[in-house]
Amino acid sequence: SLTKMMSEDEVLQRPDDGCYVQGLFMEGAAFDVERSVLVRQQPKVLVQELPIMQIIPIELSKLKLQGTIRVPIYVTQDRRNAMGVGLMMEADVRTVDHPSHWILQ
Repeated sequence: SLTKMMSEDEVLQRPDDGCYVQGLFMEGAAFDVERSVLVRQQPKVLVQELPIMQIIPIELSKLKLQGTIRVPIYVTQDRRNAMGVGLMMEADVRTVDHPSHWILQ
């Protein structure tokens, strides 16, 4: 899940579960840090830096989320590296819009 922390200086302790990841960017949408929700991107802003993400590994069969959309996280902005591999993982991001709104963006 995306936290409200934008800088590693704001991290005061290790998470109880998982780990923190910094340096992620979003393309095609924006993230409202105050409301912790996916929003439309501002005009002419193509890429937005994301807050620090807490990654908690869990079996997919045990994951029961509502009000989220699953988004891909790539290794590079090109969505692939020199070997043609790019998808690192998928993350669930909170949204108030129906998932179809984001799929058609």
